[in-house]
Amino acid sequence: MELKETIKKYLGALEKADYENLISLFAPKAVVHSPLYGAVEAEKFYKDLFKDTSKSVITLKDIFVGDNSSKGAANFLYDWTLSDGSPVSFDCVDIFKFTAEGKIQELTIIYDTSKTRPKFDKMKL
Repeated sequence: MELKETIKKYLGALEKADYENLISLFAPKAVVHSPLYGAVEAEKFYKDLFKDTSKSVITLKDIFVGDNSSKGAANFLYDWTLSDGSPVSFDCVDIFKFTAEGKIQELTIIYDTSKTRPKFDKMKL
């Protein structure tokens, strides 16, 4: 599968909280680096994220693919409603590292948490 297609499928599954389809895009033992959750295996990260989410809306801005076809990135607006009903919105860049088979091996999530973290921490109390 082409990397851009994998990234689009990833974002679609993320928005719908479709755990099974999302996890199928990852290699075994893949790691997600998140500003809120830290470095976590993908299976645990998405279970926790979906538990903490009541709604997600993703507005894709652009997808970038590296020259060697093992790295890509997506820039999108993430409108996230936490499980307690608190809305947060941020511009996000996800950086993907792929295996030779086209599975996501590593995902690094980058965004400014200054407005998100207080609501997230309050929800987790």
